[in-house]
Amino acid sequence: MSTRPSWRLVGATVLALGLLAGCGATDSGTDDTGGDVATRVFQADNGDITIPADPERVVATGYAVPVLIEADAALVGISTWKRGLAMMTEEDLATYEGLDKIAGETAAETNYEAIANAKPDLIVIGVPAPVLADIDLDRLESIAPVVAIGPTVPSAWRDLSRRQSDAAGRLDNFEAAKTAYETKAAALKTKYADALAGLEFGHLGAYGAVAAGTFHREFAGSWGTNIAQDVGVTYYGEVKKKGGGGLDVTEYPSIEEVPASFGAADAITYTLQADGTVSEAVQRVLDTDLWKNLPAVKAGLVFPVRYTEAATFASALKTLDSLDQALAPLLTR
Repeated sequence: MSTRPSWRLVGATVLALGLLAGCGATDSGTDDTGGDVATRVFQADNGDITIPADPERVVATGYAVPVLIEADAALVGISTWKRGLAMMTEEDLATYEGLDKIAGETAAETNYEAIANAKPDLIVIGVPAPVLADIDLDRLESIAPVVAIGPTVPSAWRDLSRRQSDAAGRLDNFEAAKTAYETKAAALKTKYADALAGLEFGHLGAYGAVAAGTFHREFAGSWGTNIAQDVGVTYYGEVKKKGGGGLDVTEYPSIEEVPASFGAADAITYTLQADGTVSEAVQRVLDTDLWKNLPAVKAGLVFPVRYTEAATFASALKTLDSLDQALAPLLTR
């Protein structure tokens, strides 16, 4: 049974998304050899941090890993990022595999000695605020400046990736990827405008707990929905009780609630695994009569989508391709 990483279930402190990572006046410091290094003040989740203006040795963890690989940052060490490997290009995957791994999949698996040996001049921590408690920030800060730039709600990956790229001095690379994504999303939005008009969607996510008899309902702004929204898909409803972070836009009702949750949907999308197969949690729902008797299912308006957990503009291009393939039958209705 698949389980979503725990940080996606906890209530993350939602920072003001209008607060953009910025810099104060450029100053200077010294490097390990005593030479002058231009610095700036960067607004991070852990405060205003003085960092190199042009970092030359960057360590990245969590969500910063795929972002900074794609941005061609000067990486010297990263945490593992197994859940995103299927969304990487061959070039980015080769970069990932060639970098020293200084941490595992969780913040608690941080290898401080390995980070020190990498001799970074900047450490970018891509985990949510509550998970910072699992990291010895004082120890990291004794090695290099640390900027924590972590996720809040799922759809915030756009601003998150911009801030992480900015910290690493790679905003130009970020903007190029953003433009490519937005151009493609806009084209698909135009392509499907008439077909999607008036349709209200629900989304079945992949992280229900089969043993507990629950399914995963995702609303607007969640992992399974936010990229589809960029091409004009409208998701109705909201969680019954917001729990902070991802729980503001997703919930886990009992299987008996499938009709109540999706009964008003004109159409439904659901999450596929990266290889195109259906997860056990999703299949459990698809096999029920409760699902088969939904109006949207009877009407044949059900659309499976891959790469719904994309969290960078480059990887989200794959999500757009999957959405285009999934929604194509609407064009012939």
